[in-house]
Amino acid sequence: MNDLALVTKDKLLADFRVVVADAEELLKATAAEAGDKVSTKVVELRTRLEDHLAVAKVKLADAQALATEKTKAVADATDGYVRDNPWRAVGVAAGVGLIIGLLIGRR
Repeated sequence: MNDLALVTKDKLLADFRVVVADAEELLKATAAEAGDKVSTKVVELRTRLEDHLAVAKVKLADAQALATEKTKAVADATDGYVRDNPWRAVGVAAGVGLIIGLLIGRR
């Protein structure tokens, strides 16, 4: 998995956490104000929203665990490759640095 995909996935997970937290806060805030004036439809909607939030939390935790597991696997594979091929890794890093330097120097 490339770095852009990891950054995008991390940003998506962070954004999703914010949405879940905001939805929970909204539910708590409206529960105090609702009182006796709440119709059965609103109660039904609140119950469904709470159920969906619970499912979303579980999926978020699973996605976060999977992302962490994949990141660790990529880091271990990279570490193993660099340890097995140190000069090749140095050459690749130097080449990438040279290309980036040339691109920056053109500006």
